[in-house]
Amino acid sequence: MVSLDCSPTPSPFAAAALPLQLTTLSAPVLVVAPHPDDETLGCGGAIAQLRARGCPVHVLVVSDGTRSHLRSQQYPPPRLKQVRQAETLAALSLFQVEAEHVTFLGLPDGEVPHLSPPDHRPPSSAAQIVLERCQTYLRQTAPQTIFLPYRFDPHRDHRASWQLVQGAIREAIPAPVASLLQPPRCLEYPIWDWDPGQRRPLAEGYKVWRLDVAAQVDLKRQAIHCYRSQTTDLIADDPTGFRLLPELIANFLHPWEIYLEPTP
Repeated sequence: MVSLDCSPTPSPFAAAALPLQLTTLSAPVLVVAPHPDDETLGCGGAIAQLRARGCPVHVLVVSDGTRSHLRSQQYPPPRLKQVRQAETLAALSLFQVEAEHVTFLGLPDGEVPHLSPPDHRPPSSAAQIVLERCQTYLRQTAPQTIFLPYRFDPHRDHRASWQLVQGAIREAIPAPVASLLQPPRCLEYPIWDWDPGQRRPLAEGYKVWRLDVAAQVDLKRQAIHCYRSQTTDLIADDPTGFRLLPELIANFLHPWEIYLEPTP
């Protein structure tokens, strides 16, 4: 077991946060994870609390997470994809999320398509196909609350995942009846705000919420360590591979989780 006796970096969003009560959230709930493990790192406490209340929770994992160890010969992308999916299911099972409620889009890690490319080109055909898949998924699951990555997260896959979900929400509700339907409530979770070298100031137009997860910290720690490919030497033949080091993990074991909600 990796020691977690490390001092976390304060979140720049925490000081302005208001207490979040999950009883105010409508079900079913969808958690969108750009990579396998983001759902546990960012929303593990919320997922555990929602499931303890019997609230249905669906999880959509966007990318396959296979770029974490590009030089490994023992774990080429197809094998690592299977490993990371199994890790996700194991972690979420601790939160009582059933495997049939977990969906893997399986997009290439680092290549989640942007609906709004930086060079202002029209979305690619690949982006349109993924958007249609997301629209179908939203129609099938009909979430009333969606946890999704922060719109301005430094990681491109996180920003792209936000765009895909927002685009799917717009398309999943037909325009003529949009005024008659209540769109899902969206709460965004930051992942990379712990890193002063990458974080950005809080964008305007957001309300900041703080969820008390003190009672779920130990369970969340166990779930994080289900990701053995990211937290241990399981993949030993790629010394350059990504690693969730103890000092990084500590930033996700606060007694609270931060959520950002766009204001009207």
